[in-house]
Amino acid sequence: MAKSPSHAHPKDDPRLTRVIKISLELPETSSQRHGTHAAFLVRKKHFAYYLDNHHGDGIVAVTCKVAPGDNQLLAKSRPERFYLPSYLAARGWVALRLDCGEIDWDEVRELLFESYRRIAPKKLAASVGAS
Repeated sequence: MAKSPSHAHPKDDPRLTRVIKISLELPETSSQRHGTHAAFLVRKKHFAYYLDNHHGDGIVAVTCKVAPGDNQLLAKSRPERFYLPSYLAARGWVALRLDCGEIDWDEVRELLFESYRRIAPKKLAASVGAS
């Protein structure tokens, strides 16, 4: 499990801290910090993003790759929790808001693990069971 140099910054939003912790449980992962945002990688491929006020939208979310069509389905069926992220939605990604009520951390974990399995090399993906 790789560690990010800025992993334990004391000013971190607790939501980001928890997303980092979940993501770094997965094999051969790392995180990269970009201000209040973070990117999560398996080897050199991005499998998730933590966005905080991206382009001034005021939203805090985790963005992950899902099964084909699931991003549209989630955004339509639960628009209060899910939305289609700019730039990434066309490639099968969805964003789960972390700023609207109580966070279902099992749901966050499930999305992160699913995204990892979709992005990771096949052998690594196979080593990660259902979340």
